[in-house]
Amino acid sequence: MSLPAPVAEEFVEGNFLGLPEQGGTPDIVILQVPYELTTSYGQGTALGPSACIEASGQVELFDPILGEDLPAGYKIKTAEPWNGEGGNLRKQLDGISNYLAPWFDGHKFPVILGGEHGILPSIINAAGGHPLVNGDFSQLTLVQIDAHADLRQELNGEPFSHACAASRAMDFGLKHLYQVGIRAFSKHEYERIQTDDDVTTFFASDIHSSSNSSWGSWIETLTSIEGPVHLTIDIDGLDGSLVPATGTPVPGGLTFWQIIETIQELFSASKATVISMDVNEIVPQKDTPLTQFTAAMIATKGIIHHIDNRRNGKWADTSEDNNIQNNHVFDKNYFEKL
Repeated sequence: MSLPAPVAEEFVEGNFLGLPEQGGTPDIVILQVPYELTTSYGQGTALGPSACIEASGQVELFDPILGEDLPAGYKIKTAEPWNGEGGNLRKQLDGISNYLAPWFDGHKFPVILGGEHGILPSIINAAGGHPLVNGDFSQLTLVQIDAHADLRQELNGEPFSHACAASRAMDFGLKHLYQVGIRAFSKHEYERIQTDDDVTTFFASDIHSSSNSSWGSWIETLTSIEGPVHLTIDIDGLDGSLVPATGTPVPGGLTFWQIIETIQELFSASKATVISMDVNEIVPQKDTPLTQFTAAMIATKGIIHHIDNRRNGKWADTSEDNNIQNNHVFDKNYFEKL
């Protein structure tokens, strides 16, 4: 006979993991971005963040890495969702950046739930204000789990399509882009992958090769990353059987445990600091909560490893670091001016 999953002493509907909020400055903040303007196949990502929050209430709070239930002595805040204001696409991208930017202060760890992957440029823009980036985007590395390369210059005439998310992120002058799970891409994207020294891609076909898997090389690559990192997880990076309700499910993807190992190794990299993460392209599944529950578990694993980093002294609070003079001037209308 199976026992029901344990619940927190006080379960709060609408909070990630159902955890009650504590007073004071949060250590981790859950940010919901129900954005959906450029999806090109399946619809429903605007409902993804709230569905993920709801599903998270069924995620176990205990993890052996921490040895105790979440929040494990730390403060996790579920912020109010982005309000969706903006008369056009670029104004909405600015609105998302404005919503996110205050949380990149060097103390808090933002966990962003989407929404379509078109939110990525807004996230990177907001991350420029983090003290470890300080407006110098050449310090920031992007690690992308995805089925799609997202390196198009435009799709149907729109340069800010979700299919261009990584391309627009790289426009900021990032240090490097590392991709894994990629198995859907155009000729132009493939050519860029082959020629751009700032892009390293691990294709799903090579990961799953029975004779010469590149998985070990991927793990070695993660451990060698240095400096601030943003981790972006499009859940269609998982095999389509695990997330059938995502916007564009693709067969032949990563396993759940490969995603978890990627998170673990990245957060453990001795010279890297994961300053933020997002989980996107979440679409509520009607017949089963598998898709949104999987997304909630992935986000939770990121939180667990972040807390582990704080405990082990690997996360330095840079919000009040007198040695860092923050000269970054955040432009609230960045995308509208492009």
